Amino acid sequence: MSTVQFQKENHLAQITIQSPPANALSSTLLHDLAEIMDEIEKDSSIKAILIKGEGKFFSAGADIKEFTSFQDASDCEKLSSEGQELFNRIENFHIPVIAAIHGAALGGGLELAMSCHIRYVAEDAKLGLPELNLGIIPGFAGTQRLPRYVGAPKAYEMILTGVPINGKEAVAAGLANKSFPVDELFGAAEALALQIAARSGPAIHQIMKLVPYAHTSQFPEGGKAEARAFGEVFGNDDAKEGIKAFMEKRKPAFKDQ
Repeated sequence: MSTVQFQKENHLAQITIQSPPANALSSTLLHDLAEIMDEIEKDSSIKAILIKGEGKFFSAGADIKEFTSFQDASDCEKLSSEGQELFNRIENFHIPVIAAIHGAALGGGLELAMSCHIRYVAEDAKLGLPELNLGIIPGFAGTQRLPRYVGAPKAYEMILTGVPINGKEAVAAGLANKSFPVDELFGAAEALALQIAARSGPAIHQIMKLVPYAHTSQFPEGGKAEARAFGEVFGNDDAKEGIKAFMEKRKPAFKDQ
């Protein structure tokens, strides 16, 4: 059974992450999402995408349990590179992708949301990159995209402390477009998506090509460096302790090695 479902209507594709309880981004989920993007790419009638999560969260992070099955740094670097490739594809997609974020977008969940072009959030949603709490680092280009939206000082604070911000704070920081009471979020996001989907397809495609020219040319190099660092950090003792502590629901005892 797929971990991601989608339906289309009125030139709009709606993608729903369905991997309870946390909608964690496993390699299977990333593969399923890539397949849906393949399908959408072949359908010229679709002019906008809305992505959301089922249940309590948009996505509470990457699948930490899956990490424990990795044998060495190369396995971690491979996962990081594959996730980055998918998220880069979303960011450079020919039609806009809108994220409707409720509950939490943490770690890989926020990295997915940041690859989308527009983010609507619930006022009480939690957004953050808590990887350092586990003794690891972001791996899906979080270190590269977050500073783009919130600036370097705020990005340092969020990543180094691992403390999330809420939806209202995300809007104030430039990480999200608008915040809503949670019961209004999905309706508002769908209305926006339909408004965009009513525009001319060729005009939409040109805008999606033009805006990325504003991005720094160093982004690809930064992403590759992050993938290498993710693999290196994941292999150290603190990462093993952090992940073990996370799974045992206790505070980790880091030894800086």
